[in-house]
Amino acid sequence: MASNFKTPTPQTLQDAQTDALLALLNLNSPGDSAFLGKAQGGLAIPNAAPPVWKILVLDQYTKDVLATVLRVQDLRDVGVTLHVQLHSNRPPLPDVPAVYFISPTLANIRRIAEDLEKSTYESFHLSFVEPLPRSLLEELAACVAKDGTGDLVEQVLDQYLSFLCPSPSLFSLIPPAAVPLPPSTPAAPNGGPSTPTRSSYELLNSPTTSEQQIDEELERIANGLFSAVATMGQVPYIRSPRSNAGEMIAKKLDTKIRDAILSSARSGSGLFAQDSSGLGTLQRPVLLILDRNIDLVPMLSHGWTYQALVHDCLDMKLNRVVVTLPQKRSYDLDSKDFFWAKNAVKPFPQVAEDIDTELNRYKQDAAEITRSTGVSDIGDVSQMDLSSNAAHLKTAITQLPELTARKATLDTHMNIATALLEQIKKRGLDELFSIEEGGTKQTTQTILETLRHPKPDVAPTATDKLRLVIVFYLSLPDHAISKEEIAELEKELKAAGANVAAFEYVRRTREISRMTIPGAAGTSTPVVQQQGGELFRGFSALGNRLTDRLKEGGLENLISGVKNFLPANKLFPVTRLTEALMDSASASTQSLQETDDYLFLDPRAPRTGAYAPGAGTGGQQQQKGRRMTFGDGIVFMVGGAGYVEYGNLEEWARRAGKRVTYGGTEILDPGGFLDIIERLGQEK
Repeated sequence: MASNFKTPTPQTLQDAQTDALLALLNLNSPGDSAFLGKAQGGLAIPNAAPPVWKILVLDQYTKDVLATVLRVQDLRDVGVTLHVQLHSNRPPLPDVPAVYFISPTLANIRRIAEDLEKSTYESFHLSFVEPLPRSLLEELAACVAKDGTGDLVEQVLDQYLSFLCPSPSLFSLIPPAAVPLPPSTPAAPNGGPSTPTRSSYELLNSPTTSEQQIDEELERIANGLFSAVATMGQVPYIRSPRSNAGEMIAKKLDTKIRDAILSSARSGSGLFAQDSSGLGTLQRPVLLILDRNIDLVPMLSHGWTYQALVHDCLDMKLNRVVVTLPQKRSYDLDSKDFFWAKNAVKPFPQVAEDIDTELNRYKQDAAEITRSTGVSDIGDVSQMDLSSNAAHLKTAITQLPELTARKATLDTHMNIATALLEQIKKRGLDELFSIEEGGTKQTTQTILETLRHPKPDVAPTATDKLRLVIVFYLSLPDHAISKEEIAELEKELKAAGANVAAFEYVRRTREISRMTIPGAAGTSTPVVQQQGGELFRGFSALGNRLTDRLKEGGLENLISGVKNFLPANKLFPVTRLTEALMDSASASTQSLQETDDYLFLDPRAPRTGAYAPGAGTGGQQQQKGRRMTFGDGIVFMVGGAGYVEYGNLEEWARRAGKRVTYGGTEILDPGGFLDIIERLGQEK
């Protein structure tokens, strides 16, 4: 039984996961959950008991789940005094209860049995990130029975939390156990870090993958997607194109949800018990499961939003970003970071403008405190004369922590903006973005000229050039580019030091599937503003604020010559298909024709007629289910998700007044995805 405590108010997936994790850490005790409101900044309950102090035991996978939504202080607030790795050497603490939040693996079960035998902790609360298979449950039971340690085990729970939520409306599945790459796999072709495991995209598209491996991967994806749906607590309608991995996952997911609903109906409790009456039918979301091959362009194109640039140019894992210059520092970017929450999906020039605005607001607030307290600098408030300034003491004490935190946040984003601007200047990312946004208006000659003669002081990497060529190729209709032109492009790429295996793979895939990018809605060109416009002043303002290093003009030198592009308001294919399913009145005829034939599954409906998995397109129910209006939607990409596509979907949802959660088997940066398709291109 899952231990997720739900509320009737709409939540983001990240909120729901956070609530479930906090309940888990609170020993899954509803009686103590009132303290969680206090821990999260809500109203304290007068009679709420203080938290039980405890140890938290994690493994590598659950550590990542926790790290994306909770900070160390959050753990302290719910009584976690120490968090440790399961397979590390841990001293016994026989008078302290322990919460185990781990993956259901044989190695983990045996280590738990060892801890029980040694009575390492006072009591054991075992929570598994995904359902514990019966074979492993029996293994644990046998060990407990043999050692006579059953009295130490307080709980054994399935949590359905096997996904990562780096943003409120973004998620990915936790990675699988290590699957080694084929022996012939070379090192990372682009000089990036070698990928230690095979990604979902590689497994599902490689000719060397066995049927068993494919079945296991599809089952893993369906289990992870079921965890996300169960945590949200609402039964979705499921849509998917036919005859691909998405359809198989949709059918597996439909079966899992049906089984959970049946179990809840029998027991009166369970994952979907709160929705068993059907009262939430009108608010049910639609879940769209798509194969990554439907559109490769967003995975390789150069983004221009803040989060896309950070993910592309800097070392970003989960919510942690590493900036190497002028010195190596890491920063955590999450929904608690007010600036990141507000600006992540905005174009970078607007982010620069907002930094300027926030800096001015900070200076005004700091000046107000110094004026009212009579000190010359905000750092000297602690030295103020309390006898003459007692009236302002409360205000200063109240505002100082918030101002200090705000300054630290702005410092963080100033440093990140500096690092991004250096990459933009060095690699000419503004020009690459402009060319790719032009899409079908570009010619082969324009691309060749860009490859051969970049602008002075601009040096795109071999990877940048390869990505540009692939995006250009995929943006054109079939057969719009001749074999001679392809040969010329390949020659220039090789001269630049690029591995053209990825280009060969994309061409081969397109020949097989006739993969095209519907560009009717995306032919508009980017808006180019002259330097010195409103947004460019935002860049200039960055150059002389807050820190001495910036005051010296280092950033101003970087930004001179950087063009100010705003992305065109066009819909990517995934966004266009989402619009057709959620808001058919606004969608194009082409999109509606595509989605009308999609598989339609309703896990709440009887398994008959058109609703049954594998049913045809006929039947009145199927016709009725084709075009509906939804306020909430989930888009899941089998083979990987990316921040460029996420930003496009978020922008459409904001304009349309919809709530969309976007996810994938993993979140891949462009370099990482390029490595994957290069390996596929090298396979025979």
